[in-house]
Amino acid sequence: MRALAGARGRRRASMMDVGRRAGVSAQTVSRYFNDGYVSEQARARIEEAVRALGYVPNRLPVQLRRDRTDSIGVCLFGPLNYGNSSIMTGIYRVARELGQRVLMSHMEPDPQGSTALWDEAVAEIDAMIANRVDAVVVASPYEGLMRMVDHVGGLVPVVVLSEFTDSERDPVGSYSYGFSLRLVEHLIALGHTRILHVAGPSDRIQARGRRRAYETALKEAGLKLLPVVECEEWDAVSAARVAETVDPSSFTAVFAGNDDLALGFMSVMRARGVVAPRDYVIAGFDDRPQARFFEPPLTTAHIDFEKIGETAIRTAVTRAAGEPASTGQWLVPGEIVLRESTEGF
Repeated sequence: MRALAGARGRRRASMMDVGRRAGVSAQTVSRYFNDGYVSEQARARIEEAVRALGYVPNRLPVQLRRDRTDSIGVCLFGPLNYGNSSIMTGIYRVARELGQRVLMSHMEPDPQGSTALWDEAVAEIDAMIANRVDAVVVASPYEGLMRMVDHVGGLVPVVVLSEFTDSERDPVGSYSYGFSLRLVEHLIALGHTRILHVAGPSDRIQARGRRRAYETALKEAGLKLLPVVECEEWDAVSAARVAETVDPSSFTAVFAGNDDLALGFMSVMRARGVVAPRDYVIAGFDDRPQARFFEPPLTTAHIDFEKIGETAIRTAVTRAAGEPASTGQWLVPGEIVLRESTEGF
């Protein structure tokens, strides 16, 4: 969805544009339009910027939001991989159970990548709020998502799904780190000292958490870190590409950032005559349904992504109702699933 204005298709001025021209933050502009405190000097600059840009707020005044609409906005960023799609399944299931309507927006690339992408993302979330959603769930693997949260300001409650440690905004927390730590510790307990990490893209919060767990486990065990092999995306193609460059004699165990990376890595290694678990052991992450049918079946971390989506929507509805949200972060259900890929070496 792209917000355009005028017959010529020119982009509608956004709250960010007003803030830039006025020399204030978008959050200050939000406070101005929602009767929050803004200094007289800033108020005058904002009013001048509004006139100059022809800005028309697409948000209804706060006083018109007294009645709930039973609608929740969901802004999802990043590729639609197994984890994201499962989270959305949980969101929609509980939304139906609670009688909630879901307004969905999805953008695959990081909106911080360009001004045009950022403006498009802002237009979409503004349109959600103009439709009077009671709360917004923002799910993103990108660091810059807090800029989007700040853009929403205090107009509606916001629930973040991004593995942040901020329990006030992100009820899930860093499950990637905890389960990855257990996986790597399992490889160490099997007696392996040369453990390779095939990592997801470094611009993703989850990839950094899993890499941090790998480094922590090896350091605590007094083992040498091998150079991390970073993949361009969370898919088997990216892992297959980097597997061509890895020296098979440099490792005896592999921790892959997710199951798809494990699949691509194992496939290329097999073509090179290096077969798991005969020549090395390997573990993944996610426990996607196909993981038990890999050759060999994959040891991995099972994460209940649908439960994460359920928790997000329940938290959003609770906050929209003005009820106190539970303090602290919710423990993501999961377990380490041991299969043949880490046996027999």
